[in-house]
Amino acid sequence: MSELPEKQIKRLRSLISDAETNLAAAKELLISVLGDGETIAAPITKVENPEGKIIEGVFDGQIMIGPDGKNYPVPANYASKSKLVEGDILKLTIAEDGKFLYKQIGPVDRKTLIGTLTSHDDQFFVEANGKEYKILYASVTYFKLKLGDQVTITIPADNTEATWGAVEASL
Repeated sequence: MSELPEKQIKRLRSLISDAETNLAAAKELLISVLGDGETIAAPITKVENPEGKIIEGVFDGQIMIGPDGKNYPVPANYASKSKLVEGDILKLTIAEDGKFLYKQIGPVDRKTLIGTLTSHDDQFFVEANGKEYKILYASVTYFKLKLGDQVTITIPADNTEATWGAVEASL
């Protein structure tokens, strides 16, 4: 087989993988609009790919939960820098060499709050609107936050049970 068709086949596989990812994100969005009562094919998938294994899952504020219920570690620096919030859909590609590559593919609707940085039990929180939201230590170090600082955080817009927030900025 000549080199050109191999490149085309590789590109087609990549396009199909991207389409499957976009379809999963669209299904997740539809579920968030319609609610859980509607029957829709599972939006979270596990796909074999020539570049490695692809797993889509939901970010819980600290880790990604795969379709099989397995926990996958999300680097705190990535989660902090990307400002991931609970409910975001992530795609994890596990490369042939074992390297984990994450990509946010389905962000949930967000809202921002202003609160105060607090800490107890070796965990940092932002207290906003009478509730404490956990934040990643990586965010504390990145923004050089100190206890008592005013902080803007992002949380899921429609998740009243959210326990994690993503730091947007220090005020």
